[in-house]
Amino acid sequence: MPKQTFFHLPKDKQDTLIQSARKEFSRVPLHEASIANIIKDAGIPRGSFYQYFEDKEDLFYYLLSRLSQINYERFVSSLYVNNGDLFDTFIDSFQLMIKYHRNPEHQNLFKNAFLNMNYKLEKTLANNIYEEDQKNRYLDMVSLINKGNLNIKDEQELHHVIKIITAVTFHNLVQMFVKDLTDEEALQNYQVQLDLIKRGLYKEEPR
Repeated sequence: MPKQTFFHLPKDKQDTLIQSARKEFSRVPLHEASIANIIKDAGIPRGSFYQYFEDKEDLFYYLLSRLSQINYERFVSSLYVNNGDLFDTFIDSFQLMIKYHRNPEHQNLFKNAFLNMNYKLEKTLANNIYEEDQKNRYLDMVSLINKGNLNIKDEQELHHVIKIITAVTFHNLVQMFVKDLTDEEALQNYQVQLDLIKRGLYKEEPR
């Protein structure tokens, strides 16, 4: 997270630095990104950069956490629209994520991110909803889910279901970029996998 000095900056200066970071992280993956390019574009001294962020990783993950907040808000809105249906909400959200990640302003940034996916990156993009400091937000979201149409025993099982579908969602977003899939191909693959989860995989023998 940024240091408090960053949040004390006027909003226009915050936005300028974030936009410069977006430009650099869209140009190359994180490990190739240059702080020199970011501060040159933002018009700030190197010393000022380190007053705001620990390093380029700190800035990168803050940028993605801001963008992931948009996905979270859309997910919650979709839960309302779909009357709490978890599967319909994930499918609607996936379609929105495809459009959002295909937006020329974001496409290269997310392509670089997803092609270099790791655990920390996935947690950031998932908005860390399972972390303790996000517990209230997670509980608010869960309260909107229609549990009556899910084959679960308790809240813990619902928690695991959400984690499973979230993992499948990110896998499909990664595959969209790795395999250069069309929007239609990406959505079809995702729907097939969610249908398999929804239907269940184990076929019981007739008694």
